[in-house]
Amino acid sequence: MPPRKLVWPALALTIAAVLVLVATNIGDSLTYYLTPQEAVDRRAEFPDGERFRLGGLVLAGSFSESGGVRVFEVTDGAETIRVELTGTTPPLFAEDVGVVVEGAWNGSFFEADTALIRHDETYQAPTTTQAS
Repeated sequence: MPPRKLVWPALALTIAAVLVLVATNIGDSLTYYLTPQEAVDRRAEFPDGERFRLGGLVLAGSFSESGGVRVFEVTDGAETIRVELTGTTPPLFAEDVGVVVEGAWNGSFFEADTALIRHDETYQAPTTTQAS
């Protein structure tokens, strides 16, 4: 075959290879998390040590810290899960704020090593007062 006739099959093969790579790896880049209700309902799918992400609101009055471990409860209004976080908390971490923690079940509580603040697309800059 002349080299010119090989261009189209080579191009088609390259495009097919790129599509296969994108299709097989897209699931790794999507960020999914379970709500506390879903985590409790699907507990059998995630045995102790099986990592997943858990998202909800930090329950007011539940935060404490001892020996580098931050303990708080995450709720979705239907279920509440105790979280023990060994990693650092994000700068905007507070009670009544949405959070996504990554870790695994450890008995009856969720042991996390990563925490992210969860928010919607509407950002509003904090109001500041300037001294006159």
